[in-house]
Amino acid sequence: MKPSIAKFAIGQVVKHRKYPFRGIVYDVDPVFANTEEWWQSIPAEIRPRKDQPFYHLFAENTDTEYVAYVSEQNLVADTSGDPIRHPQVSEMFVRALDGAYKIKTPRMN
Repeated sequence: MKPSIAKFAIGQVVKHRKYPFRGIVYDVDPVFANTEEWWQSIPAEIRPRKDQPFYHLFAENTDTEYVAYVSEQNLVADTSGDPIRHPQVSEMFVRALDGAYKIKTPRMN
């Protein structure tokens, strides 16, 4: 498999094309890197290709927060400007005045 260049960056807020959830990218795999069992559990008619970036998200919907693993073909940029409420976001990111999320830099003592 030839990896693609990732369309979305760490700290970028994205939403799913078909399902009602959004999240912040905290890691990217250049190609599928989950288990075969996980991939096979997706119905064949909507199963994504493996030769594309897959994104690890701190995700949320109207009911809950969770971690998601989503193919690039199923994501679009979320331009709402709404903050992400997932509790792990503050462990890794800081929200800038313009609403963008930046990776926290380690504090030197």
